Amino acid sequence: MVKVAILGATGYAALELIKILLNHPEAEITALATRQEGSPHVQAIHPSLHGRLDLTCDNLSAEGICERADVAFCALPHKASMDVIPHLLAGGCKVIDLSADYRLNDPGVYEEWYGEVHTDPTRLGNTVYGLPEIWAERIPDSELVANPGCYTSTSILGLAPLIAGKLISPTEIFIDAKSGVSGAGRSPKLTTLYPECNESVSAYSVGRHRHTPEINQVLSEVGDCTVDVVFTPHLMPMDRGILCTIYTKLTREIGEDEMLDVMRDYYRDKPFVRIVEHLPATKDVTGSNFCDITIRKVGGNAIVFSCTDNLIKGAAGVAVQNFNLVCGFGETMGLLP
Repeated sequence: MVKVAILGATGYAALELIKILLNHPEAEITALATRQEGSPHVQAIHPSLHGRLDLTCDNLSAEGICERADVAFCALPHKASMDVIPHLLAGGCKVIDLSADYRLNDPGVYEEWYGEVHTDPTRLGNTVYGLPEIWAERIPDSELVANPGCYTSTSILGLAPLIAGKLISPTEIFIDAKSGVSGAGRSPKLTTLYPECNESVSAYSVGRHRHTPEINQVLSEVGDCTVDVVFTPHLMPMDRGILCTIYTKLTREIGEDEMLDVMRDYYRDKPFVRIVEHLPATKDVTGSNFCDITIRKVGGNAIVFSCTDNLIKGAAGVAVQNFNLVCGFGETMGLLP
């Protein structure tokens, strides 16, 4: 059994991680860490775990975590992760980082989009980007894996086959993304209060959402070209789920069936990507680690529809995929019945 710690254990993604790992045959949760004062029992923070896990959420040091665990899932906000991860690695803990702190290759780009100077810049560009459908061969035996963002995974998975196949223009990509309120995290904010977001749809972070450089960076490497997307997220009055509707310009004449075949070939033997013929909906993937994708052709354009559960495939589920690969387990362990 691999002993596991979860940092930032009070959040939504951490709750999903706990639920998945409780059913994982090779994982034992041995530590839950929080920056909150006191040591509340986990069931006081997450009542749905009543009777399932007898642990308190403690304000543990990196050394204390390393004494209890072999692998740490770091579900802390950006900036907080880079403060603790070097100490976890020095203490011999492998880390799956759910924050954005190690996703970008360039510390200057990180500072531009996150407004913070990176305090561990030498690891940027050397940390494995944990999207197994693209780079599964890079993940095994890694000490640190940068879990992708939720919008990012949904967008990249929808576009990667087309970018890799040079089927679309890399600079004419418009991503219309919609997410449930849980994507904003558990900390209260004015825009996510019930009277503000219920029965309302709103765009936010137009032209400056932090997942934009991440999408560009990964797709540029996939296509060996410069990718520049226009990304606009929207807040939807629902708990969870992401639907990305992506408008692109085709570079040659190709039919819908052929594009679907390209996608099926690209994701052959990738168990969590489902290429479907119907238009996917968020309820199709709720509570699962699947990404459902389809495509439509309109004139000389392709419209891609990509759909995930932001808390599972967009966070906890792909983190467990990465954990499985790092530890040498089957990629689907704990994630499929």
